[in-house]
This record gives sequence, structure tokens and C-alpha cells, in this order.
Amino acid sequence: METAAGDRPSATYDLIGIGYSDIRRPDPRLHALIGQALGSVHTVLNIGAGTGSYEPEDADVTAVDPSQVMLDQHPGTKKVKAGAEALPFADGFLDAAMAIMTVHHWPDLHRGLAELRRVARKQVVFTWDPTHRPELWLLEEYLPEIREMDHARFTPVTEVADALDAHTVTPFPIPHDFTDGFQCAYWRRPECYLDPVIRQASSTFAQLPPSVVEPAIARLRADLASRTWHRRHAELMDQQSMDYGYRLVIAGG
Repeated sequence: METAAGDRPSATYDLIGIGYSDIRRPDPRLHALIGQALGSVHTVLNIGAGTGSYEPEDADVTAVDPSQVMLDQHPGTKKVKAGAEALPFADGFLDAAMAIMTVHHWPDLHRGLAELRRVARKQVVFTWDPTHRPELWLLEEYLPEIREMDHARFTPVTEVADALDAHTVTPFPIPHDFTDGFQCAYWRRPECYLDPVIRQASSTFAQLPPSVVEPAIARLRADLASRTWHRRHAELMDQQSMDYGYRLVIAGG
């Protein structure tokens, strides 16, 4: 089943979607946490589904995404091209709705979250809290433009939790060998940010002009070559994981 409904701008993921699955590989530790939060559900709606990361293996999943490029890479058979703010499903139609690193892309966050509550009895949302400290060193030292972009589009987790009437908010510290290549994944592997393929799989990098990104990456490359970065961040190399503000919000039941 492949349906078009409520088309909305999806230029960012139409751009970065090609090859996205090569870099954004689901991390088993985050997968386990999301699976535990979903519990024993039979029907699941995955909003902003992308390539199907973190979906439960033993449930009937319907993927929703506004980007056809992303839907084309999704392995499932139930796919709907739509935005979160207008879900073409009846009230209480599904056991659960999941939204993994997507709510910051929604034009109307509160309307989208209300739709999750309308169509599903349980809601599981993974997002980032812009009020959390510390921030990733990349933002502080090389690309404050990413900070400006992220703070403009991410909503504080307390507001997301309130909108969902959530009963649980669980921190997820990012492991040093995290396999899903979103922005904070390489906090202990700075050389990875030098790879344009890795940067292309991140929506923040993809939306910044080369005139901003390339000089910053050149400074990072020089700091790595001179070992300046390693001297500045020696304490990170002993850490197995870092809490950079990623949270799993669980509501309903």
C-alpha cells in the first residue's frame, strides 16, 4: 500500500535521502530502548519513518514520511506519503505511534503531537533537548551556525512531554561507537566529520552552505593534524558514552 496524502515540503530529505541508509545504521542499544518502550504492540505507525530504523520486528508497521526519496528506501509494504500534522487514520486506529528524531522537522509540532495522540493509544518520541548542557564540542568550537539552526527548530523536551502528557522521559547517553550517524554520533571520533558523505547524511550539515561548513571543517582538520583537538578534549577519550541531551519520551499505554 503506497498512498499520497497531505503533501508538504520535504526538500531536505529528498536531498540527503540518497545513500542515507549507508550512514544512518540503527544502533542496537537505541533499538532495544525503543522496543522496550513500545512493549507488546501489534500495530505501529512510524512517523517520519525514513528507511525504517528502530521499527519493531514483530509488529505490523505503517510507515509515514513526507519524502518520497525516503519512502522509496523503506523496506515495508505499508507506506503513506504524508506529514505528521494530517494523518489519514481513524481515532485510536493503532496500538502505538513512534517518531524518532523527526519532530524538529514538523511545521506544526503541537498539531503533529496531537495527531499522534489521536490515532494511537501509546506514543514514543525520540528527540533532542536544546536546553541540555554540555553541548557537542563541534557546535561550540567550529560550527555555532548549527547551534543557531538547532535551537530554532528543536523544542525543549519538557514542552514535548507536556504536549503528549507523557509519563516517562528517559535519557539516552550516546555510546562512543554509536552506529547511527546523526550529528552527535562522532563525539569521540572527530575525524569522521571530515568525511563529506557522513556530513551529507545529517540534515543540519546538508542545510548549511559550503561557505560556512568548509572553513569550519578545514579548522577541524588542522586541529586534528596538530593534535590540538586531542589535547583540548583528552578527557573524552576515556568516556564510554556522553549525555548530550537525547531523550525518549513515552506517553499513553
